[in-house]
Amino acid sequence: MRFLTPKPNHDLTYDDVFMAPRRSSVTSRLDVDLTSTDGLSLPLPLVVANMTAISGRRMAETVSRRGGIAIIPQDLPTAIVANTIATVKAAHAAFDTPVTVRPSSTVGEALALLPKRAHGLVVAVEDGIPLGTLTANDAEGLDRFAQVHEAMSTELTLVSPDTSPTQVFDLLSVSRHRAALAVDTGGKLIGLMTSKGALRAALYPPALDATGSLRVGVAVGISGDVEARAAALLAAGADVLVMDTAHGHQERMLAAVARCRAVIASEGYSVPIVAGNVVTADGVADLIEAGADVIKVGVGPGAMCTTRMQTGVGRPQFSAVLECAEEARDAGKAVWADGGVRHPRDVALALAAGAGAVMIGSWFAGTFESTGELLVGADGRPYKESFGMASARAVRARTRTQSAFDRARAALFEEGISSSRMYLDPSRPGVEDLIDFIVSGVRSSCTYAGARTLGEFSNLAIVGFQSRSGYDEGRPLHASW
Repeated sequence: MRFLTPKPNHDLTYDDVFMAPRRSSVTSRLDVDLTSTDGLSLPLPLVVANMTAISGRRMAETVSRRGGIAIIPQDLPTAIVANTIATVKAAHAAFDTPVTVRPSSTVGEALALLPKRAHGLVVAVEDGIPLGTLTANDAEGLDRFAQVHEAMSTELTLVSPDTSPTQVFDLLSVSRHRAALAVDTGGKLIGLMTSKGALRAALYPPALDATGSLRVGVAVGISGDVEARAAALLAAGADVLVMDTAHGHQERMLAAVARCRAVIASEGYSVPIVAGNVVTADGVADLIEAGADVIKVGVGPGAMCTTRMQTGVGRPQFSAVLECAEEARDAGKAVWADGGVRHPRDVALALAAGAGAVMIGSWFAGTFESTGELLVGADGRPYKESFGMASARAVRARTRTQSAFDRARAALFEEGISSSRMYLDPSRPGVEDLIDFIVSGVRSSCTYAGARTLGEFSNLAIVGFQSRSGYDEGRPLHASW
């Protein structure tokens, strides 16, 4: 990356910069390969942040199907995390996991499950055999205590799990059904695929491990018995270990990374370690020396974080990523840009600055796949509750095994929002909708830079600086002035 004009003597946020177009021979967005440059070689350079309100098994399997990876939070008991990993690994790599009920279940019960997935239907099954499907439209006007079999549609499009996305799309175009149901040779339900899901399955290669299962990462933390938790999560099948704390450039973190690296070596695994968070080249160098493969960059840019306002500590994210990525690249390693992205342009700029992948948190909180329950405000708008991982709410969960006095004392020192409403975007309510939005923007950014890969993109991108009015000039207007 180079600057269009001389570099200013102050740090920059994503809003402070823009990318200038240059001569390009890339004629189509589809000519761009978005494989991550962080050593993980993810088909998409997108990582779901290890936040309790966001990243769970639904999010993990959905994002992995589209080529990214989710990190399961550190606050959950090891046994629960291991079960989550097993669930993700057991999910089909192409067909979505269905939401199922019994035909005798009530319509109210079925409707309550609809927001668990973005595909908008539940499947009635008996002994694993699909008998019908139910959507919100099917239940319109019915008593909520009516049974599912009274309202479900029994006209089904059944396919083999080996059916290609193109074939599924063609079948659904003829049948006009909401989804095709994949069944095994015994007729038992394996998964489902909508028309839009078929298009995505053809466009996005899934992120798969060596056995062909979906990939998933887990956070370890730096307190307690790091070795035992790391060993258990490796045995459970974790594909990435994230050593995570707000202040990543500290002795406890360096020691924890070294201990975790020793466990990986002794057990014979080749799982990468991600460590952070830092915002300086020195922090990157020390974590790499301790044994980290990828460095997580960002202090305070997240929507749920109050660190900068409370402590004055942090750094504008674009400059932090730019400096840290250069240091990591010189050492043969990479960085994840963690936090501060609110538009596709921000993801593109992070990648242009040299990030190997971009970690997203709050932006994904307001989706069907995030872990929280779907709530509805007084204005009728659906939302999910989100909270920071250093907030009092998160600290209470993290210290649940401590004494009441110690928990109360820890709760006095919070850095982060404990409750925030993340409204679902009516036009992009699912995480896959947001992935489409982001990928479209990043692919276009690469064509403007003349880049066919993300490695070329970070080399070819030309970045300039802009005023606040320059940034505002680029914002669309949804109503006339």
